[in-house]
Amino acid sequence: MSEEYASCWVRQACHVADEQKAALQKAARVSGGKDKCQVRLKGRERDYWMGTEIGMLRGYGFQRHVIAGDSTDKKGKTGAGYNNLRRKKKKQQCKLGREEEGSSSNRLELAAFLLALRDTLIKEPLLYLCDNQSLLKAVNRWIGEGEKVTLVGAPDADILAAAIEILRKRTAAGTATFLVKVKAHQGEPAN
Repeated sequence: MSEEYASCWVRQACHVADEQKAALQKAARVSGGKDKCQVRLKGRERDYWMGTEIGMLRGYGFQRHVIAGDSTDKKGKTGAGYNNLRRKKKKQQCKLGREEEGSSSNRLELAAFLLALRDTLIKEPLLYLCDNQSLLKAVNRWIGEGEKVTLVGAPDADILAAAIEILRKRTAAGTATFLVKVKAHQGEPAN
């Protein structure tokens, strides 16, 4: 099978029948819109999901909120949002990016993170999945710096300050908040 369509890893001793390979190739070549991603951890699909990056990190076994955030910039229209993988109907999104704010992907990803933080109770543990390394770097830079540190000159300081304040409250309450970077556009629900 060409890597152009998909890649597959199996144990060396595993045999995949030619009919199964042909069926996979046919499915990979189907054109059309995106399927709605649904994580199902029962039956056959459990094996698939537990074999993904987040599955192998035991993210789907996390007992509280598992939230995937992302952003979009299509034809100058920008937005940010998240999906709570534990609550099928818990989604949030917003339009973002007035000209004076800019529309960097970092700003959009940070806005998605802030939405998720605002919608998660301080006492509820959170596993946040994102595909933006800069978000993790921006947040990590300010954690533990104390109350007197200033964000003057920091990119996207308005959103970052609000996120840091919520993270401080969560830390003071003894609540776990995990941020995990996932690979972009590799089939994870975080993307």
